[in-house]
Amino acid sequence: MKEEAPIELRAWRQFLAVAEELHFGRAAQRLHMTQPPVTQAIAQLERTLGVQLFDRTRRRVALTAAGEALVPEVRALLAQARSLPARARAADSGEAGRVRLAFVSTIGFDRLPGWVRDFREHSPQVALELVEATGDVQLESLARGDIDAGLLLHPPGAAPAGLARLAVAQEPLVLALPAAHALAQQLRPALAEVMDEPLVLYPRRILPGVHDAVMQLYAAHGRRPRVAQEAIQMQTIVNLVSGGLGVAWVPASVTAFSRAGVVYRRAEELKERGGKKVTLPSCETSLVWLAERQPPALARFVRFLRTRAEAGEAGEAG
Repeated sequence: MKEEAPIELRAWRQFLAVAEELHFGRAAQRLHMTQPPVTQAIAQLERTLGVQLFDRTRRRVALTAAGEALVPEVRALLAQARSLPARARAADSGEAGRVRLAFVSTIGFDRLPGWVRDFREHSPQVALELVEATGDVQLESLARGDIDAGLLLHPPGAAPAGLARLAVAQEPLVLALPAAHALAQQLRPALAEVMDEPLVLYPRRILPGVHDAVMQLYAAHGRRPRVAQEAIQMQTIVNLVSGGLGVAWVPASVTAFSRAGVVYRRAEELKERGGKKVTLPSCETSLVWLAERQPPALARFVRFLRTRAEAGEAGEAG
């Protein structure tokens, strides 16, 4: 099938002027033209389309059924064309566009909902598309270009290399305990007792740095944790704890996830010989993105989130 030649916007403007005025002379004045070129343009448009758009007599001009059907479409087309320069400028400045953002569940428990709400109020023309994903999946998605940025969890100061990043939160790991467990009755359970309990843990491939920090905590005391079960999502880990499968080390933000049968506690820090306290593991959440791929809308989101990070006393690196 032969492809039809595109019709210039000028022809559609002339059509709409005649359609709204129903008078070639008045339409010509509106277009700042003389009447003959307008009459010729409409005739050429009808030949191009192969349909008659106007019924003409010496006394009146009226739209045909085909002409009436085109009027709302042409109005919308011309309105869209008028809006294009402003849309281009908005996209160039980051006022409009799209940010595809992945996030780990821990930041979704407390801070992320407020950030999303405030950013959408701050930049209503930027579509913020959210997808929950573990850190390993985020890194793969960034490399493929499937997302623009990710909020992922890692040990303090040990974000994945080769990425621009903005640290947005730092928090300690706390214990999730079965509510009926004896340790749950203590405000600060003794770390030595905690280490005797079976452990529910995230796989190393999901959170390698945080996983290693937990393992190193046990190793520092000559212990090897009894891993009863591994799970990817923090909600699943907490649910397994509620079922009595063991205890778990989770970021403090997870305490916002209330689950019947689970309590959260901070472990008591042990003292090594010489009185030195054992530092319990902590974790950090960072926004990460490819430095060489930062569209204006993403740059706008980074600037917005930086103000929130600074208010929370987090810092930037990259």
